[in-house]
Amino acid sequence: MKRARLIYNPTSGREEMKRRLPDILQRLDQGGIEATCHATIGEGDATLAAADAADRGYDMIIAAGGDGTLYEVINGLANKPNRPPLGILPVGTTNDFARATGIPKHWEYACDLIIGQYTRPVDVGVANERYFINIAGGGSLTELTYDVPSKLKTMVGQLAYYMKGLEKMTRLRPTELKFVAEGVGEFHDEFMLFLICNSNSVGGFERLAPDSKIDDGLLDVLLIRKMNLAEFIRLVTLALRGEHLSDPHVIHLRTNSLKVTTPDYVQINLDGEYGGVLPAHFSVLPSHLRIFADETGESTYR
Repeated sequence: MKRARLIYNPTSGREEMKRRLPDILQRLDQGGIEATCHATIGEGDATLAAADAADRGYDMIIAAGGDGTLYEVINGLANKPNRPPLGILPVGTTNDFARATGIPKHWEYACDLIIGQYTRPVDVGVANERYFINIAGGGSLTELTYDVPSKLKTMVGQLAYYMKGLEKMTRLRPTELKFVAEGVGEFHDEFMLFLICNSNSVGGFERLAPDSKIDDGLLDVLLIRKMNLAEFIRLVTLALRGEHLSDPHVIHLRTNSLKVTTPDYVQINLDGEYGGVLPAHFSVLPSHLRIFADETGESTYR
């Protein structure tokens, strides 16, 4: 039997995890995985639980929840010398990383993926002293993920983000930012927001960074120049179709190291969670973790 530490958020995805927990444990057990559980009780708890599980020598860690739970687990694992492989049960609201890596949304198939024991390497992003697995960003629109109350997400799911986004769009303003990208150059201008992508799926937009790969040792960076509200709405429409990279308001580059500074107060968003404020240095740790994945590459999120 393999020993697993299952770290789960009981409020994720309209509290689906609480209802499914006995079935999940039974399915894992039948597949040769003996799992003990840790239910998170507040911010940062999953990070402590993941660090403890790594120190205690578990054969694997399973993160059950949304992108926020995964973010905390990553931050508990990334700086450990012993980093057991990571299983993911995407029972959250958006699940961007699961979309990007083809991890099934249905809990039974996601469990079977872990039982199969096939792993693939994934890069991990670094932002100052913190880690991210999917996306880092800054600007007023990136703040909405931690502006949405947990109760609202539980009630209406991803619609909660759209409701908050519509509210924020009327208050969008540009910010003076300077970017220094290794191997690319400098950019100094007024920008609406910036996104640093480790995968192709961000906020449910599966084509936002269409060529980004989770294991190429690079970060895909999108810089969105100053624009009015009508132009921004048009850009969002293009992004839904993956046609936004040729828009003159968008600067797209790839790098393994990026420094961002500003004279203003700008918060950083890491995988949908608050990640401090600028200035910041962003980099990537190539193939730093291993996740359970489909050996054929055919498994999908849907």
